[in-house]
Amino acid sequence: MQAGFWIRLGAAILDGIIIGIPVSLIMYILFSESFGETMTNVIVGLYSLLLPVMWAGYTIGKKICNIRIQKLDGSPPTLGTMFLRNIVSGLIYGITFGMAALISAFMVGLREDKRAIHDFIAGTEVVHD
Repeated sequence: MQAGFWIRLGAAILDGIIIGIPVSLIMYILFSESFGETMTNVIVGLYSLLLPVMWAGYTIGKKICNIRIQKLDGSPPTLGTMFLRNIVSGLIYGITFGMAALISAFMVGLREDKRAIHDFIAGTEVVHD
């Protein structure tokens, strides 16, 4: 069964609390503000890109919420899949000044298959365990 908007948002918030905040604090303590911010973005970006590949579609937040990313055939995401899902779609969200991200949120909330723009780009879905 596909995971809807609220559970996906909850998993993202958990990832932010568990990974984002501690990494940000450590980077700001160790480095200057601008370099610390850059390092935080790199580490959090690598986390969201690599962990689902190494951990069969899970991030820590998704694991807690019992949801995972999978390819449409049910297999775990590959590095190429996650690159498309995160990097390419992130560029699209940036180019559209966030409008595509807003549309994606509505897609997850309203579509029967609960797939967002980044899911279509990468050929993925987020499902309950």
